[in-house]
Amino acid sequence: MAGAVALGGVFFRCKDPDSLAAWYSDHLGVTCGGTPWQQQAGPLVFAPFPATSDYFPADRQWMVNFRMVDLTAVIAPLRTGGIAVETRADWDGEWGYFAHIHDPEGNPLELWQAPTP
Repeated sequence: MAGAVALGGVFFRCKDPDSLAAWYSDHLGVTCGGTPWQQQAGPLVFAPFPATSDYFPADRQWMVNFRMVDLTAVIAPLRTGGIAVETRADWDGEWGYFAHIHDPEGNPLELWQAPTP
């Protein structure tokens, strides 16, 4: 059966695309806009959640998960820059380590560091 081979993009509406693109670049190193972001090969989870899930805000239909090499090194400057970072011990375990943040327009983002083999 023919089918998708990879995620090719994430597209969403926002109030100020230029400012938001700069925020993603400055804080997460993500290239936005016309230039493709060259990312590391690796796993991607595509998972519908129940409408009643409290894993991310109920008023949002989606959350993007970004893989990190060193989550602690990413979290420190986010907090220093005034970005609220949520971590919970019950999120960490066999799947690795997780943190949640929101971009300036309130979109939920998950930061994930895979477990060390």
